[in-house]
Amino acid sequence: MPAWLVLMGALAAMGPLAIDMYLPAFGAMARDLRVPQGLVERTLASYLLGLALAQLLYGPLADRYGRKPPLLVGLALFVVASLGCALSTSIDQLLLWRVVQAFGGAAGMVVPRAVIRDHLDTQEAAKALSLLMLVMGVMPILAPLLGGQAVTLGTWRTVFYLMVLAGVGLWLAVALRMRESLEPARRTPLAVTTILGNFRLLLAHKGFMGYALAGGLGSAGMFAYISGSPQVFISIYGIDPRWFGLLFGLNAASLILAAQLSARLLNRHRPIRLLARAQVTLVLMTVGALLLTLLGWINLPLLMLCLMGFMASQGFVGPNSAALALAEQGPRLGTASALMGSLQMFCGALAGWAVSLWHTDTPLPLTAVLAACAVLSWLSSRVGMAHSAAKAQAA
Repeated sequence: MPAWLVLMGALAAMGPLAIDMYLPAFGAMARDLRVPQGLVERTLASYLLGLALAQLLYGPLADRYGRKPPLLVGLALFVVASLGCALSTSIDQLLLWRVVQAFGGAAGMVVPRAVIRDHLDTQEAAKALSLLMLVMGVMPILAPLLGGQAVTLGTWRTVFYLMVLAGVGLWLAVALRMRESLEPARRTPLAVTTILGNFRLLLAHKGFMGYALAGGLGSAGMFAYISGSPQVFISIYGIDPRWFGLLFGLNAASLILAAQLSARLLNRHRPIRLLARAQVTLVLMTVGALLLTLLGWINLPLLMLCLMGFMASQGFVGPNSAALALAEQGPRLGTASALMGSLQMFCGALAGWAVSLWHTDTPLPLTAVLAACAVLSWLSSRVGMAHSAAKAQAA
C-alpha cells in the first residue's frame, strides 16, 4: 500500500476515532455532567449532523484551493475543538464543541476520497477504497478499547485529550509529507453560481444520487449501531464496559475482512455486481434481526450474528457504491465527495437520533432502524443500477 494511501486512511480514520473512542465513557460522562445518558448519546448525533453540514463547505474549497490547505485548516480546528470537549463543564458546552469538532473532522472525510480519484480510475478507486477500509476499520476495533482504558486509568476527559494528540500528529504528517494532488489547471472558481450549479447537477444525476444514497443509508445503519450499541450491550445484556470493545471489535473485523475480500474480487468482477449481491445480504441480515426481535427470540449470540452479517455486507456496499457514485464526476470530484459524505452523515445523524430517542428493554430500536436503513439502501442502489444499465445500453 503506497504511503499516500496510508495517510489518506489515517485521515479518514479521524471520523471513527471521534465517534467510537468515547462510547465506553457515556455512563461516566452522564454521571459527571449530571444528565441522562440519552443526552450524552445526542452528542454523537450532533457530531454526525455537524459532519453532514461541514462537508458541503470542504468540497468546493478542495476544488478551488487544492486538497492540502483545507486539510490543514480542518485538522487545526479538530485539535482546538477536542481540547474544548475535554474542558467542557456542561452538556451544552460539550454539544457545542462536538459540532465544532465535526467541522474540523469533516476535512478528513471529504479530501481523501477526492485524492484517491485524483490518482486512480473507477475500478482501481474501488480497490483503494476497500483498502482504505482496512485502515479505517482498525479504528472501530482500537478506539473503544483505547477509550475504555483511558476512562479506567483517567476520566472521560482523557479520551478527548488523546484526540488532541492524534489531531496534532495528523496535522504534522499532512504539513510535512503530503503532496498536492490537484493540478492548478483543474481547479475551479470559488463562485456561488459555480458551487450551486455543481450541487444542482449532482442532485439531478440519478446515478450519483442512487449510489450515494445506497452507501449513505448503509452507513446510517452503522451509525445507528454505533449510537445504540452501548445501551444494547451494556444496559440490556449486562456486558461489562471493559468487554464492550471486544464485541464492538468483532463487528468491525467483519467490516474489514469483507472490504479486503471485495478488493480481491474486484480483480475479476465489476463493482456494480459486487454491490448488487451485497445489498441482498444487507437486507436479509437486518430484516432477520428485526423479525427475531419482534418474535421475542433475539438473544446476544443471534444479535451478534446478524450484526456481523450486516457489517460484512457494508464492507462491500461502502467502497463499491462510493466508487460508482464518483465515476462520472471528473471536474466536480471534491464537490461530489462532499455531497456524498454529507448525505451519509445526515442519514447517520437521523438514524442516531432515532435510536437515542427510542428506549426499550429490548434491542428493537436498533434492529428496526437497521432494517429500515438497509431496505432504503437497497431501493436507492436500484436507481443507480438502472442509470448504469441505461447508459451502457445507449453506448
